Amino acid sequence: MTAYDKLMAFQRQTEALAQVAGRLGWDQETVMPRGAAEQRSEEMAAMEGILHARRTDPKIADWLAAAEPQDEEAEAQIRQIRRSHERMVKVPGDLAQEIARVTSMAQGIWAEARANDDVAAFLPVLSQVIRLRQDEATCLAQGGDLYDALMDDYEPGANAATIGAMFDRMRPRLVALREAVLGASHQPPALQGHFGTDGQLRLARDLATAFGYDWTRGRLDLAVHPFSSGSGSDARITTRVVETEPFNCIYSTIHEVGHACYELGIDPDYALTPLGQGVSMGVHESQSRIYENQLGRSRAFTGWLFGQMRDRFGAFGIEDGETFYGTVNRVQSGFIRTEADEVHYNLHIMMRFDLERALIRGDLAVKDLEAAWNDRFKADFGVPVDRPAHGMLQDVHWSVGLFGYFPTYSLGNVYAGCLHKAMRADLPDLDAALAAGNTAPATGWLREKVQRHGGLYRPREVIAQACGFEPDEGPLLDYLEAKFRDLYRI
Repeated sequence: MTAYDKLMAFQRQTEALAQVAGRLGWDQETVMPRGAAEQRSEEMAAMEGILHARRTDPKIADWLAAAEPQDEEAEAQIRQIRRSHERMVKVPGDLAQEIARVTSMAQGIWAEARANDDVAAFLPVLSQVIRLRQDEATCLAQGGDLYDALMDDYEPGANAATIGAMFDRMRPRLVALREAVLGASHQPPALQGHFGTDGQLRLARDLATAFGYDWTRGRLDLAVHPFSSGSGSDARITTRVVETEPFNCIYSTIHEVGHACYELGIDPDYALTPLGQGVSMGVHESQSRIYENQLGRSRAFTGWLFGQMRDRFGAFGIEDGETFYGTVNRVQSGFIRTEADEVHYNLHIMMRFDLERALIRGDLAVKDLEAAWNDRFKADFGVPVDRPAHGMLQDVHWSVGLFGYFPTYSLGNVYAGCLHKAMRADLPDLDAALAAGNTAPATGWLREKVQRHGGLYRPREVIAQACGFEPDEGPLLDYLEAKFRDLYRI
């Protein structure tokens, strides 16, 4: 065996073990008994110890030095392994294990605190998580910016300065559009009524099928905070149900299907290698957001969805498909990020970006986070937070240590805007298919242009190659302004 062959054989075992660790996380958030939380945290720490030892094994450096890549794929594999190895050797193994243990415990504490609107119950473990992630960032940054070091886990090559500058360019147009929309004389009606859990879950499964989800390699379960998990031949999704708010279930499901289809669409030859998963969270979010919004909330697709809703739930107070399109896309200053309309969504991310960067840099104390959140939300959205579950307790991310992750949601929106522009140019008859509930032309285009490549290219490269131009926020903002000015007749 060559050095490259030995490297890849070792890496495949590491990737397989990482999938097992991921399955433990899926189990914890879906079906694990509540009383198993402490034991699970020790199991997660043990798995992280094994993975960290493998990822920092000195043999990797020797194999990397001796490996001679023969093609583009091998070059990309080596690039990804080298990047991971160089990052991991900077972090002590006991710190990596402690992060895994505490964040596993914190997830359960957060879920209970959220259910009880009990911020005080969550703050001690949140303080632990932040201290641990600050310690990790200090190891990784080696004198550089701590937040940038964490962000690089999720979006290689991005940093707070470039993301902040992008947000500064986006904010004025988003705020102007919001003010125009909220001040418009035409306002779509809100959805009202009761939509049973069983009916919502049946519809969710049918929507997943309509978007190309492979049920032989996936499953749908319920979770407090919807997520997707896994890759290769096992990519699972979750959703949640509120019987008076079916759009919550519908669009959470479509969003997570976008994530799962990215993983399932990767070239199977890359399975259990560094190329066999999404290249970054920004690119991952581009898939979930374009499935959810540009496709799932389009006029054409909501026309088909209106018929599905009426057939399953009977009359529900919306008279026709065009009115339903407005209801689906209704703009309002709601509390919950995952339920936010497209106009407000990025404003939620901008707020979290500023808050979590201040937490990691030590500029905001954990004890002051709730007040800072509530003040910022009132300033940005014009309404006071009514309860912690609608405020700082709503997202799972901070409990599990995902600091630096939130900006990738907006970056994913930006990438989705670019992909949508290119897709529409290539598929001029797309609306006719969407109006029949057929997403195959769009999902097939995304699979060919983005998904199949997995980690072969760098994040911005895969988007630029798919679109034929360098990505920026312009196409997204143009799309939003055209859509909502038309919808609100302004």
